[in-house]
Amino acid sequence: MSAIEKTTNPENDCNCDPYLLSLVQPSTQNDKNNKQQGKSTGLFLASITGGLALSLTAICYPFVAPALRRVVLPFVPASTNQVENVLKALSSVKTGGRLIDLGSGDGRIVLAAAQKGYQSHGVELNSVLVGYSKYSAWRNKLKNATFSRTDLFKVNYSKYETVVIFGVDEMMPELEDLFKSQLIPSSHVIACRFPLPNWKPIKILGEGIDTVWLYEVK
Repeated sequence: MSAIEKTTNPENDCNCDPYLLSLVQPSTQNDKNNKQQGKSTGLFLASITGGLALSLTAICYPFVAPALRRVVLPFVPASTNQVENVLKALSSVKTGGRLIDLGSGDGRIVLAAAQKGYQSHGVELNSVLVGYSKYSAWRNKLKNATFSRTDLFKVNYSKYETVVIFGVDEMMPELEDLFKSQLIPSSHVIACRFPLPNWKPIKILGEGIDTVWLYEVK
């Protein structure tokens, strides 16, 4: 045996030059650094994604929450023709007094009625839309236009002379019963998009999705 034994590197079984081998094989330390950097990047991206998800949930919740209730009343802005037909119905009966808009959305019906002299109130479950409507009334200096976040099935209708409803078909029979039991004689209901199933309208204005049915409480 020679006086000097040849040492072997288990990672260099091919007897390649160590310098050349280092050029093609990353060091163990570099591997650790790369893994640590990748882990940090992953945690950062996960934090950003989680934050965005929470933000979107907070923004969307006011719009989604009403849909979780027993009757869905989606927000579909009234068209210009619908607003005009409601105003025509109001002018044809000239009741004045207090008006309530059920599912008032962005408040355009309430604001238009207030400009005609009605003491108008809108009820809406979406808190974002309620806030927007209140801002619109303030911006237009309409003190006779008010809004609240209220369930339309819990409203006391006896104090209103006119009710406007942009409803959906499945809720109309129940609302019809509420109106019959609470509204005083000679008050009026203006139904948009869907009619009351058992009441006979005194006037129908418009056509298609812009149709408005005007009813008088007997």
